[in-house]
Amino acid sequence: MPTFRHGKRTVVLLNGTDMSPFLNEATQTQEIETAETTTFADDDKTYITGLGDGTISTSGLFDGTANASNDVLSGAIGQEDNTFTVLPEGATAGARSIIANGQLTSYEVSSPVGDVVAISAEVQADGGLFSGCALNGLTNTGTSASLSEVNDGAGTSGGGLFNLHVTVNTRDGDSTVKVQHSADNATWADLVTFTAVSASSTTGESITSTGTVNQYLRATHTLAGSSGSITYHVSAARR
Repeated sequence: MPTFRHGKRTVVLLNGTDMSPFLNEATQTQEIETAETTTFADDDKTYITGLGDGTISTSGLFDGTANASNDVLSGAIGQEDNTFTVLPEGATAGARSIIANGQLTSYEVSSPVGDVVAISAEVQADGGLFSGCALNGLTNTGTSASLSEVNDGAGTSGGGLFNLHVTVNTRDGDSTVKVQHSADNATWADLVTFTAVSASSTTGESITSTGTVNQYLRATHTLAGSSGSITYHVSAARR
């Protein structure tokens, strides 16, 4: 039987902000160029595939307070790299995710006389838009590491794209988040290590890896300092 999802579960993360409280629509578009190869011998047009492309479009409600929708989206215009993750099934380990690193190419504010002030924005993926999975939920984390493994069924050899979002941080020391992989769910090795997140800061980062990505993946972290917590999410997509 089909398994459907209600859109209300969707989580949208941009850099160090959970944008879900401000947005009510997110659309991910993947495209592939085609080049025509038709010759005189053909009765119908023929094509070969070319370069891929992807965009993420969002819309929602305007909030002009600090660190809210207008502040975050207007600040992201002009940034070279933006880390973007959409989770249509919600931010739970193993849920599907659509992830990208790219440029915010448009941000629009609409003020109709008879309705709420609205916003819309579009992200152009740089290097591709990828379907992956969440390695952990979006939760407050103390000193223990998040070690719930995700089984992708088989290892791959083309590397991957890995997105980190730290959306809340009250920790009084650095936080280091890693993605580890395993061939047997017993012996684990570091696959990618994100840049250490300094005390009390929020951030987003995308890392591309090459080579083997083993069958099992998990997110883990180490926290310096003595008090406070972080809220972070990691998604992974194989290439």
